[in-house]
Amino acid sequence: MSDIKSLFVTRLYHAALSELGKPIDAAELENSCLVIADDDEAGQKWCEKNGYAGYTSYASLTDLPWRFPIFKDLVKVLDKHVAAFAKDLEFDLDGKKIKLDSLWINVLPEGGIHTAHIHPHSVISGTTYVAMPSGTSAIKFEDPRLAMMMAAPGRKTKARDELRQFIYMQPAVGDVLLWESWLRHEVPMNMAEDDRVSVSFNYSWG
Repeated sequence: MSDIKSLFVTRLYHAALSELGKPIDAAELENSCLVIADDDEAGQKWCEKNGYAGYTSYASLTDLPWRFPIFKDLVKVLDKHVAAFAKDLEFDLDGKKIKLDSLWINVLPEGGIHTAHIHPHSVISGTTYVAMPSGTSAIKFEDPRLAMMMAAPGRKTKARDELRQFIYMQPAVGDVLLWESWLRHEVPMNMAEDDRVSVSFNYSWG
């Protein structure tokens, strides 16, 4: 009898923030993100200089949990989700901890995109979703083996998720997605009229 196994599995964690830790006020978090985006002149200038549609605090604000209580509360919840994901991944942490390295706001307007990328120098990356208007972009994940498939045929339209070359996830407001930082991902063009707002983060080991 034949035996077919799945090897070298890529894990993707998807949960509601509210499943672990203190509930986060979604309206307060959204308002905080938009107020910060409106006030952060350094971040606005960086986005304009680098051709980034919309706003990100990635290059301008490195201490959101210290500045704003809502982000401090958010990190406490994220810590629990990341710990659960690290347990699932069966990491041997060798007595060290996986801890928050960076956390930033993303505001993607109509027509904005975030091209394919990875997150170097971290172990687990993720995003929690603050505003997801109807028709806005899903997040797209790429099979990390794609460049090595060479002459392989494409997959069937209805192939199982674990066999597809690209996976699109459409999270809801209040959801959190986690993945290993080497997994390439992108946000296709936002086709909604309203802003797509999220908070992304990296966790490192050490």
